[in-house]
Parts: sequence; C-alpha cells; structure tokens
Amino acid sequence: MGKPLGDSVFAGHAAAGVAAITASAVAVHPLDTVKTLLQLSATGSQQKMGLGQVVDRLMSASGPAGFYSGIGWSVLGKLPGLGARFGTYELLTAFYKDGKEDNYVSYSEAMLAGIAAGAVESVLCTPFELLKLRSQVGSVKPMKATDPANITKVAFPLLSKLLPGYVPDIRVWNSSVSLLSNLSPKHPDMMGALKQHPWMLTGSGKPPLPSDVQVPSRVIALEGWGALWRGLRPGMTRDCVFGGMFFSTWQFIHTAMLTWSAVNMNPQPSKLEEAGPVSPFASSLAAGFSGVVAAAASHTFDTAKSRSECTVIPKYIAMERRLLKWKVPGNWIERKTGISPADRNVLFRGIGQRMARSGFASFLLVGSYYFVIDQFL
Repeated sequence: MGKPLGDSVFAGHAAAGVAAITASAVAVHPLDTVKTLLQLSATGSQQKMGLGQVVDRLMSASGPAGFYSGIGWSVLGKLPGLGARFGTYELLTAFYKDGKEDNYVSYSEAMLAGIAAGAVESVLCTPFELLKLRSQVGSVKPMKATDPANITKVAFPLLSKLLPGYVPDIRVWNSSVSLLSNLSPKHPDMMGALKQHPWMLTGSGKPPLPSDVQVPSRVIALEGWGALWRGLRPGMTRDCVFGGMFFSTWQFIHTAMLTWSAVNMNPQPSKLEEAGPVSPFASSLAAGFSGVVAAAASHTFDTAKSRSECTVIPKYIAMERRLLKWKVPGNWIERKTGISPADRNVLFRGIGQRMARSGFASFLLVGSYYFVIDQFL
C-alpha cells in the first residue's frame, strides 16, 4: 500500500522548508561574515576597523572563499533553529485562535508567540553559532610560518591536553626561567612546576585565540561542554526580541494588506480572512521588512553574543570563578542579558549589514518556500 496523502504533503513541506532555509543561509552568509568581523574588530572606542579594512583583510588572508567560512555550521544551525521558530509560533498561535469566531491573532499575541519561539530557537542554535563564528574569525588569520630556530617541539603532556596544537616557545621559556632564577624557591622542582602553566609555555600569557579553538573536539577539551552554549543569555535575549518584533510586525503588515483588499471589495466581507490570501510576493516583502525591523531592534544583543562567543575561557578558570563566586561586572540589565560593560561603545557595530542580511534572508526564505510549494505540491 502507498503512503497516506498526509505523509507525502508533510514531506513536501519539510523538503520545501529545508530548501528555503539552505538557499537563504547561503545567499546571505557573506553579509553575516562581514557583520561578525565588524563586531569583533573593535576593541575599544579608539580602535575600530571600517568596512573596507575588514573586507581587505579578509580578502588578503583567505580570498573570496573567506566570505563563506563557517557556512556548514550556519546551515546546520538554521535547519533546526528556524524550524523550531516557525513551528513554535504556529503551535502557539493555533492555541490563541482556538475558540475564536475569526481566524485572527492580535499583535500582542503574535509578539508573545514570537518571544517564546525565539527562546526555543536560541537554545538549539547556540552551539552551531559558536562554531560558525570561530570559523569566521579564523578566515582573517593568515597562516604563520613556523620558525624552527625559535620553536622546538618538546613533549609536554599537560600542554597538549590544555592547548591542543600548541608548541612551546623555547626562547620565551628560557627568558622566564632566567628571570625567576634569582629568587630563592622553596619548591624542590621549580622547573617542573612551571611546566604545569601552559600560558607561560606559549609565550603569550593569554589563552588561545578563538580561531585556534574552532573544532568541536578542541572546544570541548579546553573549555568543556558548557562552552558550546556560551553567549546563551545575550543570544536568547536577541532571539526573543527578534522573534517578537518579527512576527508582530509581519502580522501588522499582513492585516493591513487584507484590510486594503477588503476596502475595494463589493460587497464588503464579514470577516477579514475572507478578503482572500495575500500573494506570495507580497508576503515575502512583508517578511523582508519585518526582518529589517527585528534586526534593528535586537542588534545590540547580537553584538554582545558574538563578542561573548569569541572569548576563550578554559574550563579550570571557569571552575575557579564559580568557586570564588566571581561577580559578573556591569549593571543589572547588562548582567541579566550578558552584555559586557567593555562593549558599550561597540554594540551598534555592523547594524547595517545585519539589517540587510536579515531582510534579504527573510524575503528569500518566504519567497523560495512558496515557490517550491507552488512548483512541486
């Protein structure tokens, strides 16, 4: 026996959704890469790279392929994320419509459903976004030539565990030893104890760069499983604001278009939904405009999320902070939403690129979905 018609229709809609999400993600990924690099290029109010400088640096380091760094993680994250966003929204709005005479959702109900949908999307997408962001950061880092005179590959077991892929800088190591040799240590094996501090062995005194910790195995080994959800608080705030603004604006525009159609009808329809369905192109335009508005409203939290995910925090340092009950700096709003006080002057970096990316992605997502449905179902 063949499969029921309902199963084939569901499979067709699922395939159309996957195709639409993939097409929109691939089309806007270069804008997303430039936006991310703009957000991360500013280290303070006096050090900000412009759009041209970011593009030139990306082209010199990776070429045109650098614009698509992390595209695989982006697509993998958007498939469950956008599916959860629209699925949660449809489920909640069906609950709101239950018992009503007209099939209508108010703006406040659309906003509340969008906020809940954004929260679900954020939880699912955060690990993929972290890996995508670190791949994008790695696209502007040129390959370094290894100098055998300065770097010697010595077997340090602890270093290989805590800093995968790193080798000690012997010149810096010898300089540190000479500085400490004048002290009168009580430790019986001072040199052996110093080798247990991997940051000193790298010669930088700092944790690795995020571009060096972009493979899932390295992220988990150095930072622990919890690092995959780093930036969840600003990310959830961003997606809740985005979802609420997106769906409420889309509902407002959709209602306005139906009202305009109803005015020109004779006789006047008794219900707004009887004015007829909105054309796919008009619905795509409404989604694109809603994406622009939602991106502008939530961009500051997107910058906070990107900069949070770009910070490498080894798991033993995170454990030390928990034991010492380290207090997160900033005011109440910054602590709750995950915004660092040091980023106050750079929160609007890349807002134009994100508005363009979100608007075009939303337009292409809805338009390509309707196109696939019309062609194959």
